Amino acid sequence: MLQTLNEVLKYAEANDKAIGAFNITCLETLDAVIDAAEQVNEPVIIMFAEVHEDEGVAKLDEIGPIMVERAKSSTTDVVVHLDHGKDFKMLTKALEHGFTSIMYDGSNLPYEENVSKTKEAVELASKYNASVEGEIGKMTRESSQIQESPDFDVHSNHTNPQEASMFVEATGVDCLACSFGTAHGLYITEPKLDLDLVSKIDTSINVPIVMHGGSGVTVEDYKEVIKRGVRKINYYTYMAKAGGEAVRDFIHASEERPVFYHEIVSVGRKAMTENVKSAIKIFSNQNEQEDIKS
Repeated sequence: MLQTLNEVLKYAEANDKAIGAFNITCLETLDAVIDAAEQVNEPVIIMFAEVHEDEGVAKLDEIGPIMVERAKSSTTDVVVHLDHGKDFKMLTKALEHGFTSIMYDGSNLPYEENVSKTKEAVELASKYNASVEGEIGKMTRESSQIQESPDFDVHSNHTNPQEASMFVEATGVDCLACSFGTAHGLYITEPKLDLDLVSKIDTSINVPIVMHGGSGVTVEDYKEVIKRGVRKINYYTYMAKAGGEAVRDFIHASEERPVFYHEIVSVGRKAMTENVKSAIKIFSNQNEQEDIKS
């Protein structure tokens, strides 16, 4: 069933859970995520990232309507969300396709401009009864950018709780993406999360916290940030890695015979489904202990 982000976050807050948010780059990732959510009977957020169109990975006009229809027919609650939106034409297009949530990412802008443009995004989304995620604090594109710059003070990009409070009040966002030690992409070393900062942000704002760069975090840290107020966790890299590595292993094991494309599609999708199931179980406190970083 198609739902707004605001609705599933209410469920998460009431049950001390986080909702998994997974980027969709093709039909196989869409099937994997929806199938996993239905099998564990938990809400899920499927996301199209603006950068995927910029990089030629997928087109919103092609996969967006399919995401919405798949959400409508699902046996579990599904939010269709635009991730890291910066172009208002893209935000509008997503809403017109039926997306129930958008993120305006002004984290690299000066504070006042971020506030102004996020408010504009909230006003736009209200015309479609859609939810809005904002962001305060800067996320690096990949963890390697931190590792390769030893003199860089990662804490300088962390979210300031007081600024977060002012931002939420000024913009009216439904949730807030915050920076407290995670990064997008593959981690070279284990991320160092500032758990105390998560707690300070949680007491400073009246909306749920969103964690970006969620792949690669330990099970213990997932559970701890959820206790401290994180209600949406973005996750993609290790799901995609699981699918890719399963395909690689299948091809290596099939050297003595032809390999057909439909076979590798099936193998990759199944591996991603299992990875997403494990992630959702952890986020929803179903006592899942297996490693989802492999």
